[in-house]
Formats: sequence, C-alpha cells, structure tokens
Amino acid sequence: MRIQKLSNDVAIEKLLQELGVDSGGIKILASKAKVHLFALKALHVGAANILKQDALSVGADLAVPRGTVIAKEERVDCVLIATTKQLQILAKKELAQPFGLKDVAKELQNYLAVPKTPATKIMGVINANDDSFYAGSRFVGKDALAKIEQMVQDGADIIDIGGVSSRPNAPIVSAKEELVRVTPILEAIYEAKLYEDVRFSIDSYQPAVVQKALESGFGIINDITGFQNDQLCRLAGRYGATAVVMHMQGTPQTMQSSPSYDDVVLDIYDYLQQQMHKVQSFGVRDIVLDVGIGFGKTVEDNLQLIKHLEHFKMLGCELLVGASRKSMIDKIHPSDVAKRLAGTLTLHLEAVKNGASIIRVHDVFEHKQALEVQKALLRA
Repeated sequence: MRIQKLSNDVAIEKLLQELGVDSGGIKILASKAKVHLFALKALHVGAANILKQDALSVGADLAVPRGTVIAKEERVDCVLIATTKQLQILAKKELAQPFGLKDVAKELQNYLAVPKTPATKIMGVINANDDSFYAGSRFVGKDALAKIEQMVQDGADIIDIGGVSSRPNAPIVSAKEELVRVTPILEAIYEAKLYEDVRFSIDSYQPAVVQKALESGFGIINDITGFQNDQLCRLAGRYGATAVVMHMQGTPQTMQSSPSYDDVVLDIYDYLQQQMHKVQSFGVRDIVLDVGIGFGKTVEDNLQLIKHLEHFKMLGCELLVGASRKSMIDKIHPSDVAKRLAGTLTLHLEAVKNGASIIRVHDVFEHKQALEVQKALLRA
C-alpha cells in the first residue's frame, strides 16, 4: 500500500471518474472536496453563537473572537470554514434563525448559485497616443493594423483601442483631440472589416469617441469612470454593446494621492454593484466588471483584490483584470516597465485562478501560452 498527498487544486471530478465512482456519487463527493472561507464582519454576537453551533453540527466551523460565547461584545468579526456541501445545509438552516442570519443565508445561497467561470479571453491593448506608460503599445493610424492582426494570430479574443493615457498624473485630453487620435485606426478597422475576425473594445469615457467606435464595428465600451455618464449608458443600450464597468477612486490626476478604503474588497463590491444596476436600468444586458487594479489603490489593495476576486463573482458578471506591466510590480520587485512581464503573468494567472475571465494585456502570445499551460495543470 502507498499513499500520496494530492493537491487541493486537483481536478476532483476527473479523478473520481477515473476511480469509477458512480455518477451521482461524483457530485456529492466533489461538493465535499472544496473548502470555502467567508469573513463575516460585525455579526451580531447572538448570530455568531447560533452559527457556531449550527456549523459544528454539520462538520463545518466558525472562528470567533474570545469572549463571544459570553457576549462580551455586541458585534464580532468571524470566519466561516465549510465545504460546498456544508454551505448548502447551512444556507437552509440559517433562513429560520434570528439576529440577521437570514441575510447571511441569502448571501451563501447567492454564492452557491454563481455559475462556473467562462473560458478565459485575452484582451490585447493598442494605444493611439504617444504618452501611454508602455511604449510597446503605442501605434499611429494604419500602423496599428499589422499589430492587431499579429495579436489575433497570437491568440487575442478582444482588441482594446484607446487614445488617452490613464496613467497616474496623465494630462487631460479633450474629446476633440482624442477623436483625432483614434479616428484613423477606427476607420482602418472598419474599412478592413477586422471586426469580423475579432471583437473590438473602445477604451474611452467620451460619448463622441465611443459613438464613433460603435459606428465602426466595435461592440465593447471599456469605461474607466464606471459609466458615471448617462450618455454612455444610453449608447451601450442603443447599440447593444457590452459595458465594462471599472472602479477608480478619484481621477487619473488624483487617484494615487493617498488612496484609502474602509474595506477595499467590500467598498469596491458595493460600488460595482451600484453601477451595474445603473447600467442595467438603461437596457444593457452584457456587463463586465473590473476592480480597477492600480486606479486609486495601494499595492496591498491591488493584491487583496486579486487574491479575493472570487467575491466579485457573486455579482453574476464576467470579471476583467488588467495588471499588465503596472507600477505595482516595480514596488514589489524594482524594475522598469520593459522588465515587468514575469510579474504581469504571475498576477494575471492568479486572477484567472480566482475568477477572472478576461485579462487585459500588452503581451498576447506570452499570456496565451501561460494560460494554456495553466489549463493543462488544472486538468491534470
């Protein structure tokens, strides 16, 4: 007899199939194989004590502060530790409990109902301005067509075109100037009918620019301001476009001036939920959410968002992450922008593992290769 410690990331359903487990048993056993952690903040102490006992009764557990059992504090922070099967049972049990546990149960049911993450898509970046932070993404007019075709060949599913830098302290550019910059590329794309080969996204928050792109075969609006402008919402609804709703604290000119949050994950979740509902009210049905890595966040904020990205899946939308060659990598391991590919791949692979289905990148081929290798590992 020999024993082997298996990775927690093993493809459990495939493993059970290979063992010859009954099909009904595979579903039951798979639900017991993954452990979930939930942070419950400011939970009523009465609810904590009830949930602790209910969790223990099904084989799960609730980590609570000392003194909870004697109600030392009225509100406590806790961590629920449970398998999928245990969550299913708890979500039903807590519906009948007091002290706000009904709301906890609904949140758990919401999580359990989240569909599987779609296949990962790569969004390649093309900039029509000469001051974007990475020179390798800058192209003028028809010169962009060859790069677009190369990106498609390398594995890009989406091409994101922008004409204004959104790096920290970037200069403000008028809508007229932005339109001058991007129009030659938009018209070249339309003339060559490249939109038949790949989806195009316009990286802009100016209605005039966005409308020009939509008239040129584009189907995605990538708005770093999170669709604050009602005109963009109307355009997305009118053209049936996909809306990429991003979070940014402040503006590109102010966003890195001491950004702060009460709770970076929960604060951004609330904002994205609010903006998602707003966009939906304009008849937009296809929405992608972007936590906005580097847009008004510290390095630790960025890492927390990528690490806990799965939380945002409860909003029911695809998640986009764009950390490509950003300065947070330099703050972790000093390097110039030309040497940040390795760090970029690490961040993006972790994001995909945690629920991202779109990654916005400068280096398409390298990401395609990394994703294929990651996929092979997860299947093994």
